[in-house]
Amino acid sequence: MLGGVQPNPIDTKVYEGIDLCRKESVDMMLAVGGGSVIDTAKAIAAGVPYDGDFWDFYIGKAVVAEALKVAVVLTIPAAGSEGSGNTVITKVDGLQKLSLRAPSVLRPVFAVMNPELTYTLPPFQTACGIADMMAHIMERYFTNTKDVEIGDRLCEGTLLAIIKEATTVMKDPENYGARANLMWCGTIAHNGTCGVGCEEDWASHFLEHEISAIYNVTHGAGLSVIFPAWMTWMTEHNVDKIAQYAIRVWGVADSADKKAVALEGISRLKTFFTSIGLPVTFKELGIENPDIDRLADSLHRNKGELVGNYVKLTKKGCDIERGLKTNMKRMQDRALVGLSQEELDNLEKSLCVIAENLRKEEDMLAAERIIQDIKERTKEEEKEEKD
Repeated sequence: MLGGVQPNPIDTKVYEGIDLCRKESVDMMLAVGGGSVIDTAKAIAAGVPYDGDFWDFYIGKAVVAEALKVAVVLTIPAAGSEGSGNTVITKVDGLQKLSLRAPSVLRPVFAVMNPELTYTLPPFQTACGIADMMAHIMERYFTNTKDVEIGDRLCEGTLLAIIKEATTVMKDPENYGARANLMWCGTIAHNGTCGVGCEEDWASHFLEHEISAIYNVTHGAGLSVIFPAWMTWMTEHNVDKIAQYAIRVWGVADSADKKAVALEGISRLKTFFTSIGLPVTFKELGIENPDIDRLADSLHRNKGELVGNYVKLTKKGCDIERGLKTNMKRMQDRALVGLSQEELDNLEKSLCVIAENLRKEEDMLAAERIIQDIKERTKEEEKEEKD
């Protein structure tokens, strides 16, 4: 038996497990716990028959060709790892948190799912699990794949079930029916049923992986901060599906103003998260001064220049957009370059149009030129003030 698996499971425990399995000639893994335990078991299962370093699978150096069988006794509904072939491990040296997908060999052969085992879960752990399973669905729901009404309705229906049962279990932790439905929702959310045939996103998960790797926060709590923020950014870049989500999941009234509809839906999501005891800001997560540059650098180092699919995120784009906002604020606060308020408003609208198209190289260059021009004029204004 191997104990001591921690939340945000780490590679050192995997190495320990591989050594133990080889020593004892283990031929099957039984993971008793939640996502961290199951993910660790999968990593061990892949590593035992492999001659090299199991981390090779996570960095794409090798493909999992064979593995020990994995079975599960689920005690924490959240990650859906009992029904998927996915596993996420953090490498302690460098705090690199990466995922591996190998459904043909790592999907558990069976999972025992007894809702009574979840009665004594602390409320915060229950809430984090709820956020994680909701995020798994939304990573699939927010897609650019067209004509997926059945997939959309599967996602929306499962989200509505989670929201309903979450409210119940927070008041009545030993409600068998609600616990059973949440347990099943966690599996459905991540076993491939939701989002069949759709291009998936996963940017929010990858962003959260960096946060939990560096700051060691609970995964679900990190997601309750990241996902509403990601959705808010998307209202400026790809609003349609966000608005549909707001209408169908949160009951927001339809309107010609899609952005307003989307933002109201996001507000209701945040209110829900808060109601079950989850954070929705970095400060509430316990991170007073997040190192955004470090997080962004690590994200793109681990996942490449382009992250996600709903709208591909780039670090360069983030830097430019942050620069646009910072310099516009300076211009407005200090009334630089002698422009009227109306002229400043018009300029800001023009810059926002550019920011919305940051993925296009020509727009990036145009935005950079504007920022540089603003900086130069700012310097000139500051020089004149000193003189």
